[in-house]
Amino acid sequence: MASLRPRSSNIFVGIVLIAVGVLLLLHNYRGYEIGSTVLRWSPLILIIWGVVKLYERTAGQREGGPPSRTTAGEVFLMLGLLALLGVVIGVDYAKQNLSGVINDDFAGDSHDYDLDVSPAPVPADAHIVIRNGRGDITVRAGDTPEVHVTGKTTVRTWSDDEADRIAKPISVEVVQSGDGYEVHPSGFDMNNGRISVDMEVSVPRQSTVTIRSDRGDIVVSGMSTPVTVNSAGRGDIEVRDTNGAVSIENRKGDIRVSDTKGDVSISGHGGDVDVSNASGRLTLNGEFFGSIRADKIAKGVRFISNRTDLTLTQLSGHLDAGSGNLEIADAPGDLALRTNRYDVSIENPGGRVRIDNRDGNISVRFSSPPKDDIEITNSSGGISLSIPGNSNFEITADCREGDIESEFDAPTLKSSSTNGNSHLEGKVGSGRGPRITLRTTYKSITLSKTS
Repeated sequence: MASLRPRSSNIFVGIVLIAVGVLLLLHNYRGYEIGSTVLRWSPLILIIWGVVKLYERTAGQREGGPPSRTTAGEVFLMLGLLALLGVVIGVDYAKQNLSGVINDDFAGDSHDYDLDVSPAPVPADAHIVIRNGRGDITVRAGDTPEVHVTGKTTVRTWSDDEADRIAKPISVEVVQSGDGYEVHPSGFDMNNGRISVDMEVSVPRQSTVTIRSDRGDIVVSGMSTPVTVNSAGRGDIEVRDTNGAVSIENRKGDIRVSDTKGDVSISGHGGDVDVSNASGRLTLNGEFFGSIRADKIAKGVRFISNRTDLTLTQLSGHLDAGSGNLEIADAPGDLALRTNRYDVSIENPGGRVRIDNRDGNISVRFSSPPKDDIEITNSSGGISLSIPGNSNFEITADCREGDIESEFDAPTLKSSSTNGNSHLEGKVGSGRGPRITLRTTYKSITLSKTS
C-alpha cells in the first residue's frame, strides 16, 4: 500500500539556495557588503523555515498522512550555507580591518625612497584626477600651470636588496586622459600591500580636482574650484581654505572641513565629522559613528541617517551629535528634526520648530519670545520648554501617563488631569503669538519662564 505521508516540498531549500546565490553574485560582481545584510535579516531564515514547515504539516494532515519532519539533509544544508557566508564575511572583515596590521607586522622592515618626478605642464583650468592605492595624498594650490609631485615610496621587505629592486621602477605619472589629466603611481601593482606611495601634489589653483584613494590620509587646501574626494578605505580626510564646492564620499576615518566658500556634501560612513566656517550649505548623508560637529554654516544643515532626519535653514552657532546627545545652539532659521534615542537640547532657535523624538528627552530654550509655531512630539521621553515671561502664545499640551507643570498663569489657561493623563490649553499674553503644541507619553512636560 502506498504511503500517505507527503514528501517534503523542498520550497525552503530552494528559497535559501536562491537567496544565498544572489548575495554571493552581488558580492563578487558589485562589491556588495553582505555582512550587515546577513546580520540584520538572518531571522528571516527561521521565519521562512517555520512558515514552510507549517504548510507541509497542514498539507500532510489534510491528506491523512503524518506531519512532515525536518530532515537531516536540510539541517546540514543550512549549516553549510551559513558556514559559507561566514567565511565570506570573515574574509571581507580581514581585508578591511586587519590588512594593515598584517602587512605592518609581518611584511618586513620599512624602506623609504624619495620620489623624483619632473613637473608636468597642464592648462590652468584643467580637470585633474589624483588616484592612489595605499599611501597619503596631500594636494595644495600652486601658482603655476603645472602639476608638481614630491613624496616618498615605502617598501616593506626583510631584505635591503629586494626593497631596492622593488622600489627602482616606482614613480608617479601625469598622463592626459580624455579632456583631463590623471596623476597616479606607476611601476607596481597598487594592490600590493607591501608598497605605499605618499604623494604631495601641487596643482593650478583654478583646476578642478578629484581624488580617489584606497587607503591613506587625504589633505586638500587652497583650491579655488570644486574638490571631490572619494576614499574607499581607512584614512582621515581634511579639506580647508577652498572657494568651490566640496564633495566627500567616505568609508572609514575622520573628516574635517573648514573655511570653505561653497557647499559641503559628505556621504558614506566614517568616524568623527567636523565642519566649520562654511559659507554654503552642509549636507550629511550616511552613518557616522563618531561625534558630529558643525559650526557656523551660513546656509544651514541637512543631516540624514537611519536614525536622524534634520534640517536647519541657518546655523550661526553649533551642532553637536554623539554619545546619545544632540545639541543645537543659535539656529536663526527654521528647525525640523525627527530622531530617536537622543537627548535633544535646542538653544535659541529663531524660526519654526518641529521636533519628533522617541526614547529621549527634549529641552528647548528661547532667550527671546518665539515668533513662529513650535511643535514637539515625544514618546517615552520628557519635554522641557523655556520661553521668556513676556511672550505671547497659544498652547495645547497633552501628556499620557504623566504630569504637566507650568510657570505661566493666565485666565484663559486651563489644565486638567484624568486617569493619569494631563492636558493644558489656552492663551498667554495679550498680543498675538505663535501656536505651541506639545505631546508626550510616560514622562512629564515642563513649561517654564526663561531666567
